[in-house]
Amino acid sequence: MAVVLRLSRAGTHKAPFYHVVATDSRNARDGKYLEDVGVYDPTQQPELIELKADRVEYWLKAGALPSQTVSVVLKRAAKKAAAAPAEKKA
Repeated sequence: MAVVLRLSRAGTHKAPFYHVVATDSRNARDGKYLEDVGVYDPTQQPELIELKADRVEYWLKAGALPSQTVSVVLKRAAKKAAAAPAEKKA
């Protein structure tokens, strides 16, 4: 079973909202999944990215491959997390 981290679409027409999920690569985009590891809302300004960092790290160490879009979301979340302590110091 090849596990992937991918986006599962929710929300309404023209108002997308995504769950970041760990799922079998053969499952449908919005089908069953193994675990919900976060949310991504591109419609908010700034975009909302909330991830369960420990669970994302677990799945990546277990061999799960992130989709191309999830890779970008993970990089943005890491960048945002790195900037957050700097903002608190200022």
